[in-house]
Amino acid sequence: MASSVLFYDRPAERWFEALPIGNGRLGGMVHGGVGTEIIRLSESTAWSGAPSDSDVSPTALRELPAIRKLLFDGEYGQAQRLAAEHLPGYPESFGTNMPLPRLRLGFAQDETGEPAGNYRRTLDLDTGLVRVEFDQGQIRRVRESFASHPHGVIAMRLTADHPASVSFTAALDDTVLDGGTTSTTDGLVFRGRAVESLHSDGKQGTAVEIRVRFELDGGTLAHDDAGTVTINGADVVVVLIAVGTDWAGADPSARASIGVIEYDTLRAAHIADHQRLMRRVSIDLGDPVELPTDVRRERFARGERDDDLIALYFQYGRYLTIAGSREDSPLPLALQGVWNDGFASSMGWSNDFHLDINTQQNYWATESGNLAECHAPLVRFVQNLAQAGRSTARDMYGADGWVAHTVTNAWGYSAPGAGIGWGMNVTGGAWIALQLWEHYEYHLDEAYLREQAYPVLRDAALFMLSYLTPHPVHGWLVAGPSESPENWYLAPDGTPCSVAMGTTADRVFAEAILRICAQAATILNIDPDLRTRAEAARLRLSPFRIGRHGQLQEWLDDFDESDPAHRHTAHLCAVFPERQITPRGTPELARAAAVIIERRQQAAGWEQTEWGEANFAAFYARLLDGDKALTHVSRLIGDASETNLLSYSAGGIAGAAQNIYSFDGNAAGTGAIAEMLLQSDGEELELLPALPSTWRDGSVRGLRARGGFTVDLTWRDGHLHEARIHAARATRARIRYQDTITDVTWDAGDSVWHEQR
Repeated sequence: MASSVLFYDRPAERWFEALPIGNGRLGGMVHGGVGTEIIRLSESTAWSGAPSDSDVSPTALRELPAIRKLLFDGEYGQAQRLAAEHLPGYPESFGTNMPLPRLRLGFAQDETGEPAGNYRRTLDLDTGLVRVEFDQGQIRRVRESFASHPHGVIAMRLTADHPASVSFTAALDDTVLDGGTTSTTDGLVFRGRAVESLHSDGKQGTAVEIRVRFELDGGTLAHDDAGTVTINGADVVVVLIAVGTDWAGADPSARASIGVIEYDTLRAAHIADHQRLMRRVSIDLGDPVELPTDVRRERFARGERDDDLIALYFQYGRYLTIAGSREDSPLPLALQGVWNDGFASSMGWSNDFHLDINTQQNYWATESGNLAECHAPLVRFVQNLAQAGRSTARDMYGADGWVAHTVTNAWGYSAPGAGIGWGMNVTGGAWIALQLWEHYEYHLDEAYLREQAYPVLRDAALFMLSYLTPHPVHGWLVAGPSESPENWYLAPDGTPCSVAMGTTADRVFAEAILRICAQAATILNIDPDLRTRAEAARLRLSPFRIGRHGQLQEWLDDFDESDPAHRHTAHLCAVFPERQITPRGTPELARAAAVIIERRQQAAGWEQTEWGEANFAAFYARLLDGDKALTHVSRLIGDASETNLLSYSAGGIAGAAQNIYSFDGNAAGTGAIAEMLLQSDGEELELLPALPSTWRDGSVRGLRARGGFTVDLTWRDGHLHEARIHAARATRARIRYQDTITDVTWDAGDSVWHEQR
């Protein structure tokens, strides 16, 4: 039986040791201290900034033709200077998600002076419960915490095996928000605003209200004017925390209200709601190791084998997706999910939505991981972004449809980022729109396609048709001026430049959005003229090209990278999530893609990131190399994930002064592992396509495949032993295992069994 519990034999001393809970909107990091308990709070809509209609450079449209001409003429340095002056956006009120105050409970020290014994701190992924228990002064103390999605609160219950033994002081403190806390007869109330001056003007931001209610069985509660509550001599204390903001016109007080409900009822509803999603998938890669999780991770980082830790990491990514993104979440997973460590929001990044891979990676675990409902907030978000991006398409490019670039926020920002060299990812909107198509591919819901996905895809294609420009020599349609996120090349005269025409990443997403738009229109039997235009434009796109190092070119011309060790490899999105390059269909291009990965890693100073390791694992899975995919999954866990298994972007990379939590590694790592075990393209399901040679025996149950399939797999001695493939509707598909392909037909609700002897 695979491990499903993270456990530790000591309290957390820092954020990267605390355990995460979340209900899709409200997040908490539970530390589990003996003398002091801390829950670090955050909430997805606690944003600084505000909507703006002045983000686009007023001179961009005027200067576009000149910049294009300079690039086509080979005057790269001049084009770079002109682009830097006229293309970046003006995000004066962009903002960031901000961390909330922490709830701090201070406990009286044991009078005997004895240290706590038999300490155990756990996060059970199956139940979503964090549990802290220890002995102190002959008393066994237990705290249980969770974030309830059904009831919208964080709950903690404190108990002891002796009566009248629960006593503590409570406060909401350590906040960067403007505001203050008052105490009441039953708890604490914080009221403030999410304002800051690094990413916005220091004046605009959401109103925030936090309510904490204490329910006592026995004992007394006292409050003072300093915003502190003191509880003495209780048998049991239940702590309930609710948070509300006025984002999108909500009433923060109403959102932060706490209803009357028994703890056992609250707990049972939470577990049932959580398990409804969590139990859809199980995975077994090896025997559990009976050691604390931090010890296991440290041993794994030293090279000791622990396949069960990989299985635990896979399920942890699913757990975090459930905790961070639910069907009714007001916003999708941001850079840090719904857990804000305060670092990304207090530096140049902003804790926002990065559209040059990170937000996409946040949702890699949803469809294959059987969590389709968790995709819903991203779908709504992209729908709103498409509406906001219409004015940017018109005002900046004189184009139809909609566009978004490298970053966006809670307010619908769609202009380029503020800096050249990273902000001009013109296909960021098309890239994130592919998530809507992916959701359709897994479920084939035509009502969803017609009403939600297609309008977004159609208008992204309309922008591309307006924006693509004929190459003056080859006649190819190319996008630009744009950047290959977030990389620079060396012009022929040695000048570092970022702006170019016809980057390979733009070609990948232009092809994808035009193809998908035409395919969706055909399914819906609408827009025949648009289908014709999209198909004609696809045929004129620039080809993939192989450079002098044997590498897939990142730019239309065979430029060398200014930084050969750069973390971004956006052009390899042709391999994953797209399938424009495949080992069987385009073997030479597949080899050229692998050259890119190897050259990046071999370059001095390679910028190893959590999302990069997950990316490489997914690339190698698509390239059908399970051992290399496993290498990068292992590096993700051992080198780019912390004590609590949360992934991080390492200090020293991309301007970070210290390790900063990033959600993308956890979710994308789960998605990459799923891709190693099952791949699908809507016509073919491939079983165990990239099974590592060391995974001799194992199983996975409940993975989803495109076309509405649910798949269970078991393998023995490195070979497929049994497969069960369930179809939600009457359909047919090809099943591939190694070199064997079988055509299979299903009736609705049928399951097909395949046994390999």
